[in-house]
Amino acid sequence: MTEKIYRSYLEIRSPSELKEVKKPSKDCVVQLADSKDFQLNKFFYKNIGKNCQWIDRLTWTDLNWIDYISNDQLFTYILKDKNEIAGYFELLFKKQINEVEIAYFGVLDEYFGRKLGGYLLSEAIKNSFTMGCDRVWAHTCSLDHKNALKNYLARGMKVFKSEILIR
Repeated sequence: MTEKIYRSYLEIRSPSELKEVKKPSKDCVVQLADSKDFQLNKFFYKNIGKNCQWIDRLTWTDLNWIDYISNDQLFTYILKDKNEIAGYFELLFKKQINEVEIAYFGVLDEYFGRKLGGYLLSEAIKNSFTMGCDRVWAHTCSLDHKNALKNYLARGMKVFKSEILIR
């Protein structure tokens, strides 16, 4: 049986285009991970990705993860709610073309419905532009959270490419 997967690539080219969501409560904070700990990225990838069928890294060894997070242009940010980890995003700064890719982004299941996704995406876009880039981009697909595409569009991102994958 085949399945159609709809993938959208989105971009935003100026911080002035961002439709920011403010912090939903004083207990929320987004901060740059203070160390390059592959276990943190691996944890989020597996736990957020399990419902979105993120599978490409499930076969990675610890050495693959260490190599990935050792990239000095990869920045991992953590969302905390009441000092508990609630979500994350990874920014890949591509200096040579002056753009940032929001490589991975998400909120843990137990934090759904608390208006954290919009705030977290706002922070990802803002932090990207503070790196001095001219463009922030990401992609999402129909396997991601049902509100993922709506969230990207609501933050001011625009679709620049769409495709249908068959698997």
